[in-house]
Amino acid sequence: MFNAITHSQMYVLDQDEALDFYVGKLGLEVAADVDLGFMRWLAVSVPGHPERQILLEKPGAPAMSEETAAQVRDLVTKGAMGGWVILTTDDCRKTYETLRAQGVEFIEKPTERPYGTDCGLRDPFGNRLRFTQPKTAG
Repeated sequence: MFNAITHSQMYVLDQDEALDFYVGKLGLEVAADVDLGFMRWLAVSVPGHPERQILLEKPGAPAMSEETAAQVRDLVTKGAMGGWVILTTDDCRKTYETLRAQGVEFIEKPTERPYGTDCGLRDPFGNRLRFTQPKTAG
């Protein structure tokens, strides 16, 4: 029935700050930045892969009331929204050192796992991300 997942979504509290973090620090690229009038559709993707985008959505209308948006903002700040964004890299330790030097907050250093080397970080709002250097076959 389906042949692709094209978009995932995460809440951010400030879309300009999100742009600085996801594009300026993590090196993703802007896939879409459109003012729809009722909201800003801001999506990023891994360079060269626009077929898989992350929508960086600000909690609020029209999707929810201001009361609900306040609750969502509180959950985002606590890192309690659930879910992960997991990226891959060719060199987990080098990427970790590069991002650390840029002031990125890590919650877990690179660690060897059965599937490869990975580590965990948070964006400026509290969202959890991981990146992995997959183990090579052989």
